[in-house]
Amino acid sequence: MTLQQKSRRSRFFGKFSALSLFEAMATPHELDRYLELVDPMTTVRDLRAEVVDVHRSTDDTVTLTLRPTWQWKGFEAGQFVQVGVVVDGVRHTRCYSPACSQYRSDGHIEITVKAHPDGVVSGYLHREARPGLVVGLSQAEGAFRVPTPRPERLLLLSGGSGITPVLSMLRSLLDEGCGSDITFVHYARTERDVPYRRELDDIARTFDTVRKVYVYTEQDSGGDLHGHFGREHLDAVAPWFADAQTFLCGPPGLTKAVTDTYDGLGLADRVHVEEFAAPAVAVTDDADGQLTFSESKVVAENSGRTLLEQAEDAGLSPAYGCRMGICFTCTSVKTSGCTKNVKTGEVDVEPDKEIQLCVSVPVGDVALDI
Repeated sequence: MTLQQKSRRSRFFGKFSALSLFEAMATPHELDRYLELVDPMTTVRDLRAEVVDVHRSTDDTVTLTLRPTWQWKGFEAGQFVQVGVVVDGVRHTRCYSPACSQYRSDGHIEITVKAHPDGVVSGYLHREARPGLVVGLSQAEGAFRVPTPRPERLLLLSGGSGITPVLSMLRSLLDEGCGSDITFVHYARTERDVPYRRELDDIARTFDTVRKVYVYTEQDSGGDLHGHFGREHLDAVAPWFADAQTFLCGPPGLTKAVTDTYDGLGLADRVHVEEFAAPAVAVTDDADGQLTFSESKVVAENSGRTLLEQAEDAGLSPAYGCRMGICFTCTSVKTSGCTKNVKTGEVDVEPDKEIQLCVSVPVGDVALDI
């Protein structure tokens, strides 16, 4: 080891030891809990972001530009992040996909949030988000990404707030100078419900390799197509779809219609899906067994719903984030019993194993360390 390497190593471990000492002195709270009292964006370990711009392009959506703290490692187009806010004293976390290009020069990220009637986080951000608001942030995750080398033809399909990851793909590909033929299809109720419409129009006018298509499900005039997805839509806008790669993000109805069509044609490997809604759980009358929440000393009859829902029905408040099996916030230890993952169909009987409450249902008696 050279003297220069030894010097660098000494400085590194010196800083690490000093940080460990400060954190030990800060017990029982982490050092970041004290730093946030002075400046919420000054952190040692926690990744956070400050809202620096707010734009409301439709009646029920808000677009936020976020400036992450120094820990941010960037993202690839199509991935998602977890955003955390405190509402009425309780921290809530939800997953959102950046809509900006992964090559954005200022290091900021942009998310668009659609306010849902019962959405705690989406409703809060839609009402309260202002420049200066600091939110929790995770590193980017997810495998919904355009492969390299880039396909010669791409079909980008979205519906509602599912526009964000595929728009990020479009923006990133254009920043790369990618020459792929791209057709961008967005489903919305009416023309007023299309986020980023002006930008999409500008892109289609500027780049002759990009075609944009608007499909309105509740408006008969305007747009390019009308009604809900069907094979005829594919034939109309992308008759070459069998030879292309399709990337899809949208509500459950659109997702099912598209994937069923591709499956029926033997093209399941040609469509790549990002889901942003919780999987539907069919509750049957023959659910049996008991749930035991050991730490809380609560016992409940199995209703057939997900473990997260049943814990909430029993008056408990386990931590959760996306409620759709992505963020792993609701992971808890199953001490005994059999569970089924409603997304994969996998059955698990192993004791003392971590499982995701939001996508697991009990099969008979189950005990959880909650």
